[in-house]
Amino acid sequence: MVKKRPMNPSRFFVLEIIALTLWFLPGSGFAQDHKVKAASRKPQAKQVVPSEAEAVKLNAEVIKATAAYRKSLEKLLVIYERDFRREVGEVQERRELYEKGYISRQELEESQQRLASTEAKLKETEQKIVEAKIAIVEASARKELLKLPPLATGAYIETAALIRYNGQAHWSLAEAAKIEKFFSETFGRFLPVSALGQTPLHDRMKFDHRNAIDVALHPDSSEGRELMAYLRKAGIPFIAFRSGVAGSATGAHIHIGRPSLRAAAQ
Repeated sequence: MVKKRPMNPSRFFVLEIIALTLWFLPGSGFAQDHKVKAASRKPQAKQVVPSEAEAVKLNAEVIKATAAYRKSLEKLLVIYERDFRREVGEVQERRELYEKGYISRQELEESQQRLASTEAKLKETEQKIVEAKIAIVEASARKELLKLPPLATGAYIETAALIRYNGQAHWSLAEAAKIEKFFSETFGRFLPVSALGQTPLHDRMKFDHRNAIDVALHPDSSEGRELMAYLRKAGIPFIAFRSGVAGSATGAHIHIGRPSLRAAAQ
């Protein structure tokens, strides 16, 4: 009798993440549901702009789905961390066996390759979790952004949740190298960029992030304050988010560029 091979837990969570990803994409159940509803309505001569209440509801649905996506990533991360620790021990053990002549070099290299592959998956998952946290913060802050009065060119505003500066300089991603150079020369490390330009996650959330950079720094940290002072001096627009949750630094970051408001609300 042939025994059924149990499903790998990591494969299960990968499938869960794929399902959540497809939720955002055109043709998904979410998208089809809206298409069916739209088709059932009588055609109108004039396109109707979604009301603020509808936009807020859609935003809440996207936040909920992104939070579920993040939760699945965190479960997957636990698996990769466990695999990484196990494979580190395996490489160390095989290296000792190789040095004693008990195993071939190929056997040692195979374990090293598995370790490198798991480490790459681990780092990629960590990066996706950071992106999801930041995206949730920006989506959550959208309502407050819309409540703020129009910001004049060169003006600066600071609230409990966010800081915004409407710089007058012509900004593009081509200027990113200057910011990275300033930061590395000032603090002796690379600028902690979490998203450069448009990413697949921004596509799913329908955020226009094509000409923006997200930097994983808390705006109230010494590095965050120094970076914002540099951006203001250079006239570069930015919006800094303190957090998506009161009393927590989860998702806090500095968004360099214009706000990435949802296309559906524009």
